[in-house]
Amino acid sequence: MTAVRIPDFRESRLPRLARRIPWRHILTLIPLVLVAVIAVQHWPVLVEGFGHLRDASWPWLLAAGGATCLTWVAAAFTRQGAVVQPLPRWRLLATQLAAGSANHLLPTGLGSGAVNLRFMTVCGVPLATSSAALALYLLAESIARVGLMAVFFVAFPDALRLDGLLPDGDVGPVLAAAGALVAVALGALFLVRRVREPVFRFVRSALGEARSVHTRPSRALALWGGSLAFPALQAAGLVAVGQALGLAVPPAHMALAYLAATVAVALIPTPGGLGSVEAALIVALVAAGGPVAVATAVVLAYRIITVWVPLLPGALTLGALVRLKVI
Repeated sequence: MTAVRIPDFRESRLPRLARRIPWRHILTLIPLVLVAVIAVQHWPVLVEGFGHLRDASWPWLLAAGGATCLTWVAAAFTRQGAVVQPLPRWRLLATQLAAGSANHLLPTGLGSGAVNLRFMTVCGVPLATSSAALALYLLAESIARVGLMAVFFVAFPDALRLDGLLPDGDVGPVLAAAGALVAVALGALFLVRRVREPVFRFVRSALGEARSVHTRPSRALALWGGSLAFPALQAAGLVAVGQALGLAVPPAHMALAYLAATVAVALIPTPGGLGSVEAALIVALVAAGGPVAVATAVVLAYRIITVWVPLLPGALTLGALVRLKVI
């Protein structure tokens, strides 16, 4: 009897071994590892931020925490309003907590978008429809945020004072540079085909989904109500932290500073806006009349409450949703 070697026997063991590896269990640990890495990288900021929280007024801090929790509810309303098909309510709400954590672990918007896209796909929403719903959500949230900021600017035209932040004579060049960047972006949009076609498809899909959604008043109300409530609650959280730390800036001016800062850094691709949002918020609060030291303390405490405290439960929720095959 002659032993015959079976070709590629060793190679066939590799796919079987790969199938035995509990990939879904491993994926549940990835968010926790990323949280630990980011926490180590920003450890001095965390220590300083928690130090400021010890001296703050706790009722106001609880109000800021409540406003942060309500942002997940507002996001859930907006997500449901962006798609005609009903989504499971509690799973949708849990997905927003997980999406918020993913959004701070990946470049701005990518983590949240990926989690919600996967959730809608698992819920049976066709990929084209869920992509259009994601585009509509981004469009509605952007319009609501910019519109709310414009209303505050009209109501409080003297809320932000930029004269102390820029040297004399530098406002004109800054505006000219901003105008040049806008012109270049528009030129690339209309002249470069590889840029123009994806952007136009993105807008067309959002508008097509918008027509379907707005045939149902309940969906339209959820979409636009949630889109307005989301930035309003975020601004309310900053106002509450400012009150807790005694920032001598009127609440409406603080809200405008928050909206202006977040609009300014919306296109900066950093995970959750880490670093860029802090800097922009400090500049905006100083422009609103706050002392630099107190404004810095307020921003650090605010980011601790809205980013770092929810990061771990959000990562745990994300891992649980992956393991339960909700996403």
